[in-house]
Amino acid sequence: MLLKVGKSNAIKGARARIPGSKSHTIRALFISSLAWGESRILQPLVSDDTLSAVKICESFGAGIIAEGEGYAVKGFGQNPQVPEDVVHVGNSGTSLRLGLSVAALAEGYTVFTGDEHIRRRPLGPLVDALNDLGATAFTTRGNGMAPVVIKGRMKGGKTRINAYTSQFLSSLLISCPLLENDTEIDVITLNEVPYVEMTLWWLDKQGIKYENEDFKKIYIYGGQEYKEFDMYIPGDFSSATFFIALAAISGDEIVLENLDINDPQGDKMVLSILESMGAKVEYRESCIVVKGDRLTGMEIDMNYIPDALPAMAVVGCFAEGETRLVNVPQARIKETDRISVMCHELRKMGASVSELPDGLIIRKSRLKGCEVDGHHDHRVVMALTVAGLNAEGDTLVKTAEAINVTFPDFAYLVKRCGYDINVL
Repeated sequence: MLLKVGKSNAIKGARARIPGSKSHTIRALFISSLAWGESRILQPLVSDDTLSAVKICESFGAGIIAEGEGYAVKGFGQNPQVPEDVVHVGNSGTSLRLGLSVAALAEGYTVFTGDEHIRRRPLGPLVDALNDLGATAFTTRGNGMAPVVIKGRMKGGKTRINAYTSQFLSSLLISCPLLENDTEIDVITLNEVPYVEMTLWWLDKQGIKYENEDFKKIYIYGGQEYKEFDMYIPGDFSSATFFIALAAISGDEIVLENLDINDPQGDKMVLSILESMGAKVEYRESCIVVKGDRLTGMEIDMNYIPDALPAMAVVGCFAEGETRLVNVPQARIKETDRISVMCHELRKMGASVSELPDGLIIRKSRLKGCEVDGHHDHRVVMALTVAGLNAEGDTLVKTAEAINVTFPDFAYLVKRCGYDINVL
């Protein structure tokens, strides 16, 4: 799929209803599956990634039925069944990593694989931790990447984790309360702290007992269980980032609906960052209004918000002076090496941008439309679309089908706001 976009502006009164959070939806699916009884997940994100999570949970024995505006989930409790076949996770790194620890609760072997991108994403520290806690875990090629084999049952104990992606730690936090013994986790490195805070928010909702020593050491009590729940999934600030950036650099005003500023999602920080750069943000009772203005570049620590790097790289092209996106080495191990990819593609459009080992330096540039490659990465596709909507001439974004991973309605909502975008 291709997206063809041209320089354009939003209509007056442009509004975008942001879809449900991917991170919350996937956590809700796994926790409801690990609970006894029947839960209801309301207004979830329905996308390729979350459907992968549904399939994984079903493979372990959860009964998941689409019902009205969401899912009814009948959980299997602390005892997942061994899947009947190899579990294919598609392109969902979150689902794979959370699924590994669930598999370590099952009495038997589970084999996971995924698409070519998943088979290049690291799992080593999580695999090592599962072995420490009593499971048997190994990657079939011995390279710390899928395909991966897990055999339970994990018992608990002590481990250490290098969580250069927060998903390693979140995976352990979700499954370890169900173990026979207590678990002590020494956290050597932790990137993306807000995503772990979101996982702990879910544990708090469930009344799970744990001790957190400033994310350096986490002690989880064993012998616990999850309870059924009903939960509305809040809008996704990671997806909203592209509309926030679009308003900020175009000078337009866009009303964003279905966002809760009190939610623990880290990417809400983008709003305050863009305010510091010069955009106008108004927090109303039922929506957030973003209006663009003259932007000034600044240095931004992106460690907590790595998913915002593609969009913020585009913002840097329209901000006076220099914008530095730093302390985000984990952006290199997402669906793509987003640091390298964004540098390469924005240069095609005429941007003055250079790589750092852990980020990007972007200088104000006059972008020109051209053909760019989304590299099958949903956030790169959406960021390049935002760039093209503010560049001179037309821009053609390749591999745009990747938006189905998290934001299937992205192009539709952009067009509803009045921008020149067409799906080819």
